[in-house]
Order: sequence, then structure tokens, then C-alpha cells
Amino acid sequence: MMHPLVWFWESFFYAPLFNVLIWLYNGIADQNLGIAIILLTIAIRLLILPISIISERNKHIYVTVEKEILEIEKQYKNDPEKLKERIRELLRSRHVSPWSRVASLGLQALVLIVLYQVFMSGIKMSRFDSLYSWVDHPDIVFTNFLGVNLGARSWIGAALVGLWLYAEIAVDQKKHGENVTRADLFYRVAFPLFSFAVLFILPSVKSLFILTSMAFSFIIGSVRKIFWETKKAD
Repeated sequence: MMHPLVWFWESFFYAPLFNVLIWLYNGIADQNLGIAIILLTIAIRLLILPISIISERNKHIYVTVEKEILEIEKQYKNDPEKLKERIRELLRSRHVSPWSRVASLGLQALVLIVLYQVFMSGIKMSRFDSLYSWVDHPDIVFTNFLGVNLGARSWIGAALVGLWLYAEIAVDQKKHGENVTRADLFYRVAFPLFSFAVLFILPSVKSLFILTSMAFSFIIGSVRKIFWETKKAD
């Protein structure tokens, strides 16, 4: 008999994601697994779009109060507890909550875990017994996408993620100018390298999922800048 936790995981996380992926693969993706992964990622990001919008709104507000936070940091640099309290009060007064970003990243991390199981147990082992009645059983799932085997390791996808992260961090730090510390510079290099190392040892499907999600976030961020900055200028 299946353990309740295993049943819950299989029924509400693994099976739905696996079935949607195969449904996309059989249909609109025209048996192209890479396109199916991209479409699945976009669908997931659309589902959590309200959370993403709140997160982008918080990011915009945070930029507007950055000077106030710097003043608070100078005023309470010798009192860490008071510093945290004052910053929390400021963000609370501007209705900024970090939980939207935590929720968004948490859900995407959960999808990454499920996607790993989908590939290792479902696609790689040809375990199609979890398919729903309305999902056609594929004869074979082709895992090659643009010359890369999505079920195997690849330095290409991992490198693209690392370079994208480095560019994002560098652009963000450039906005802060003289406030960038040595720790920030170390983070600019270390985090992309760490991400590259982790993704390099995992199936390249993870890199494709992350790249698609990052592209989606970039589009949302661009829309946020156009909308809020235009509104501010008016």
C-alpha cells in the first residue's frame, strides 16, 4: 500500500505535471520536448502571475525607498536589531512584503523538483502508467532539443544561465554605484559560478526551465518599468 505522503506527492504534483507535459508534447509542441517544456514553464508562470506582479510592485516601491533605507542604515549601523526593526517598519508603512517573492521562488523550486522526477522516473524510464485517460500514450519521447539531450548534462544551458545571472547582477549593482561593496562584487561572480556548477551536474532540462522562467521575469520586469515609471512621470 502506498504511503499517504507518497500518494499525495504523486497525485497532486508529479502526475498533473507529467500529464500536462506529455499532453503538450503530443499536441501543440508537435513532439518537440523542448517546446513542451517552454510552454509548460510559461503556463506555470502565468498561473502564479498575480504573485509575480505583487513581487514586481514591491521591487518598484523598494527602489523608491532605497535612499531612506540607506539613511536608516547609517543612523543605526551600530544597532543591528534596531536597524532591522526600523527597516521593517518602513517597508510595512509602504505595504511591501517579501513573502510574494518567496512564494514565487518557492513554487518554481517545487516545479524544478517535480520536473526532475518527471524526467528521471517518467520519461527516462518510460513510466507512462501515470497518464490520465485523456492523454495519449506516446510511442517514444524524443529528448533532443536544438542538438542538446534534455535528459543529459550539458554545459551550454548551464553557461547561459550563469551568464544571464551575471549580467542581471552587474546591471543591478551598477545602479548602486559607490554603494557596491567587495561582498557584492564577490557575489556577482560567485553566484553565477555556483549556479553553473549545480546545473552542469543536472539534466539540461533544468537549465531550459530556468532560462524560460528568467526570460518571463525579464518581460514582466520590463512591463513593470514601463507601467510604473510612466505613471510616475505623469
